[in-house]
Amino acid sequence: MKTVLTSTLAVTLLMASQFVSAVTVKDQKGEFTLDSVPKRVVALEYSYVDALAQIGVSPVGVADDNDKTRILQKVRDKVQPWESVGTRSQPSLEAISALKPDLIIADDNRHSAVYEELKKIAPTVVFNSRHENYQENLETAQKIGDLLGKSKEMQARIAKHKQDIADIAKTLPKGKKAIIGVSRETQFNLYNSESYAGGLVEVLGYQMPKARADNQPNASVGLEQVAAEKPDLMILIHYRDESIARKWENEALWKIIPAVKNGQVILANDNLWARARGIDAAEVMAKEVQDFVTKSAK
Repeated sequence: MKTVLTSTLAVTLLMASQFVSAVTVKDQKGEFTLDSVPKRVVALEYSYVDALAQIGVSPVGVADDNDKTRILQKVRDKVQPWESVGTRSQPSLEAISALKPDLIIADDNRHSAVYEELKKIAPTVVFNSRHENYQENLETAQKIGDLLGKSKEMQARIAKHKQDIADIAKTLPKGKKAIIGVSRETQFNLYNSESYAGGLVEVLGYQMPKARADNQPNASVGLEQVAAEKPDLMILIHYRDESIARKWENEALWKIIPAVKNGQVILANDNLWARARGIDAAEVMAKEVQDFVTKSAK
């Protein structure tokens, strides 16, 4: 009888501990619940690796586009080596399965087509990394902290991050107009306040272009539209060597843009400004703006 009672008590305690550790967050599919803290996480977007790094969690697998340097050095310094599971757009299901994960963090835009397959491998939470803005990214980071049993640690890190960004913002001019442009061979995308980088620059105190009615984070524009923005600061990303913005440099209209005329153009790294998102990424971006503005003011 004593053995039966002991066994019953053990089962009850086990169930209770599982209940206490169960966490539910809202994701792109509705609600997602984990009954225990995951130990083997696969991250299918760069921003998820950034979030995990803030709370001392190393993913076992990352969709790093087969290039580990795509993950920012500041983030890589905080995590252990991982196995590549291929590209973000087409991660290898075989490679993911081989890692025996107990949590997969996927992106709604990139991975909806393989969501059902991912779920067969491990519990899969889906966020909106590719199209989320700066504030939404912080909310996602907190949800990741919650799922990993590190809610307080993530809250503290986000609080520090907000203070660090606020401190940088105090050193920058207020009310100035800024734009972020991503230039390809024949296309120039103007990022607005709903984009990740645009939202960050807005928090730094700059006026960013507002999103159009469709609320898309960027729009393809011509030189006339770029000039019409009359930016005081331009963050320019040449996403390809043969960039249309390089051709525009010879145009009279380009030369009268205030940022161009006054030497206020940051030639930004495409991996940082067009691909990376997350707490560390934002702090590196903000520091880059601060350093440029401080140096150019001398």
